Amino acid sequence: MASAHKCLDAGAAMISKCANPACTVRFLYFHTGKLFRFEKEPREDTQPLMGLDPVRKHSQGVEFYWLCEKCAAKMTLTYRKGSGVIAQPLSLLKAAS
Repeated sequence: MASAHKCLDAGAAMISKCANPACTVRFLYFHTGKLFRFEKEPREDTQPLMGLDPVRKHSQGVEFYWLCEKCAAKMTLTYRKGSGVIAQPLSLLKAAS
């Protein structure tokens, strides 16, 4: 895999398959593969709250993604602002460090 790929639709309610778009392995058990937890990007709320800081960030919750065992051995998931969660080859991350 030479480039990063966009993952599953962020609106998905449940993990059903590997987050690598090129992989079709279905999620069955937590003890296989690797589970990733990402916080959804917070939204700003500009409503004043009894004289406190008028600009607050509210969490949108948490999203989980899963890579099957085969994909987890060669890639990881990262978050990029504006792009969301993407699958990246481990070799790209090792080369950058």
